[in-house]
Amino acid sequence: MSDGEQKTTILGHLRELRNRIFKSAIAVIIGFFICFTFREWIFYILKLPARGITFSAIEMTENLSSIMLVCFVGGIVLAMPVLVYHGIMFVAPALTRNEKKWVLIIIPWIFLMFMGGVAFGYFLLAPWTIWFLTTFGSDVAEVYPRISNYIGFLTKLLLLTGLVFEMPVISTFLARFGLLKPEWLAKKRSIAIIIAFVAAAIITPPDPITQVLLAIPLILLYEMSIILARVVYRRRQQAAEAKAAELD
Repeated sequence: MSDGEQKTTILGHLRELRNRIFKSAIAVIIGFFICFTFREWIFYILKLPARGITFSAIEMTENLSSIMLVCFVGGIVLAMPVLVYHGIMFVAPALTRNEKKWVLIIIPWIFLMFMGGVAFGYFLLAPWTIWFLTTFGSDVAEVYPRISNYIGFLTKLLLLTGLVFEMPVISTFLARFGLLKPEWLAKKRSIAIIIAFVAAAIITPPDPITQVLLAIPLILLYEMSIILARVVYRRRQQAAEAKAAELD
C-alpha cells in the first residue's frame, strides 16, 4: 500500500469515527430530552429508596444542576444500545463474519446485564445504604441531605453496579475470541474475592452488612464469568480442531 492510499484509508477511518461519534451524541441528546420531559416522574422514582427523607437545596443552582445530572446520565443509559452498536460497528470491518454474528448477539446482553446491575443497586443496595447513612448517629443530629449530594451518590452507585454486572458478558466475549482463558480466571479466584470485598468497601459506606451485600454478587458474577468463559472457549477450540481436521 502506497503512502497516498494509506493516508486515504486513515482519513476514511477518521471520517467514519466522526460520523459515529456524532450519531452517538445525537442519541444521548435525544435521551437527555426524553428524561427532561419526564424529570418529575424520574425524580419521584429516584427518591423512593430514601423512604421519605426530606431533602434540601442550599445553592440557587442546586436543583438545576441535579436535574441536568439526572437527565444526562439517563440520556446515556437510554442511548447505551446505540453507543455500543456504533462502538462495535467501528471495528466491525476487522472482524470475520462469525465474529460479527457474535457481536450482534452480545449487544442486547450488554444492555440487559447493565440494567440488571442498576436494578440490583436500586432495589437492594441503595435502600440499605441510605438507611444506614441517615440513621447512624441520628441521636447527634437530624439528617437533611442536600439533593445534589443524594443524586450524585445514587447515580454513582447505580452506574457502578451496572458496570460491574457486565463482567460475565465481557469475559464471555473475550473468551470467544481467544483473548481470555478460563483457566486464568480460575487461578485468580482468590485474588478476585479479595478485590470484590475491597471494591465493595470503596463503593459502599463503612458498613460490613452493605459491603457483604455487594461483595457476594461480585463473587457470584466472577464465578459465572468462569463458567461462561469455559463454555465458549471449549466451543472455540472444538471449532478450530474441526477446521484443522478438514484441512488435513
